[in-house]
Amino acid sequence: MWKITKFPKRFLIVILTFLCTSVCYIERVGFSIAYTIAADAAEVNQASKGAILSTFYYGYACSQVPGGWAAQKVGGWRILLLSFVLWSATCALVPLDPNRVAVLVSARLLVGVAQGFIFPSIHTVLAQWVPPHERSRSVSLTTSGMYLGAALGMLFLPSLVKFRGPQSVFVVEAILGASWSLLWFKYASDPPRMEHPKATPSGYGESLLPIKGSHRNKVENGRVSVKTTKIPWKKILTSLPVWAIVVNNFTFHYGLYVLMNWLPTYFELGLQLSLQDMGSSKMMPYLNMFLFSNIGGVIADYLITKRMMSVTRTRKFLNTIGFVVASLALIVIPMFRTSGGAVFCSSVALGFLALGRAGFAVNHMDIAPRYAGIVMGVSNTAGTLAGIVGVDLTGKLLEAAKTANSDLTSPESWRAVFFIPGLLCIASSLIFLQFSTGERIFD
Repeated sequence: MWKITKFPKRFLIVILTFLCTSVCYIERVGFSIAYTIAADAAEVNQASKGAILSTFYYGYACSQVPGGWAAQKVGGWRILLLSFVLWSATCALVPLDPNRVAVLVSARLLVGVAQGFIFPSIHTVLAQWVPPHERSRSVSLTTSGMYLGAALGMLFLPSLVKFRGPQSVFVVEAILGASWSLLWFKYASDPPRMEHPKATPSGYGESLLPIKGSHRNKVENGRVSVKTTKIPWKKILTSLPVWAIVVNNFTFHYGLYVLMNWLPTYFELGLQLSLQDMGSSKMMPYLNMFLFSNIGGVIADYLITKRMMSVTRTRKFLNTIGFVVASLALIVIPMFRTSGGAVFCSSVALGFLALGRAGFAVNHMDIAPRYAGIVMGVSNTAGTLAGIVGVDLTGKLLEAAKTANSDLTSPESWRAVFFIPGLLCIASSLIFLQFSTGERIFD
């Protein structure tokens, strides 16, 4: 009989991190759906909805860099487990009542802080376990779990809310989080051949990389010892390639979070469509992200391993294609006044944004494999700020448009909402073209 222990451990780790991101995004989409329906029933205005929806990102921003530091010092898999336990317990214990604003704000802040540890920890884990030639597709598969989770959430959770009420979403999310935590606790570990696993984020993925300078790997009694140094904070924070990643992470998440949090409102109020009646079409934008994220990873690894392009050219090529096409799709969304047109444009926008992740998102491990969690924490802080700014600003834009146009059914009410991320995509792709590199710059 086939045993899971016979499966290569690094593949198992990648699959589990894929499931991790899936569950996280089921939670995020689930809250957006459940809260939107509950808040509309309670006649909460759009600006107040935006404030509540953006609260998560304040907590999320606070824990990105600390999450990378903790993963570096304690071990990414341990921090990942702690995160899941915290946010799952919060979902299980907190009531979803739009009128209890203080409770909701506190809960979303706590969930945001807990989930802020996840992606820096994942990048630390993958930098430990995954060799360089597998990184593009491994990171793409892991991050594509976000979009599959969002797609599944959009497909099933509106019906769950309809038949069992908004609170049922919290119960399902808590069960999923607890189930994943048990799997991770059973199968996750530090990678082998590490003398000091708690002190360094490099494992056998890193052992295949060329080492120079102050870092030397020595094989002693069949084990690899790694000399560690202090985290080069100044060099990280003043590096133009790092800032190229940071800017593109901000733009990616601005577009993603605006669509994730406000697409239900666009369908319900902008197009006068019921999410429950849209069937499977409402999941297509996120399903497209899942597909294109993995396509981007496979293409990137193919171009690099076949030496058709350098790592630098591959990252720039995929990032540019993804962001430019996404920009065009975002800008034309308000021109389509049918569910099919809106779903198609949002699917193209999110799909090509996901393709772009094979550019900027994997670049953390190209330039700083030893500090992947740290650089990811810095980068994802910017992505989280995009959530705070984008989600809250969209609420204010829509409230102003509602005042000016009496309702939110006109294309003019939504034009600025989608034009802003479209413009950011163009600017960010130019910055990545100019300043990014695929070369290792941090020893």
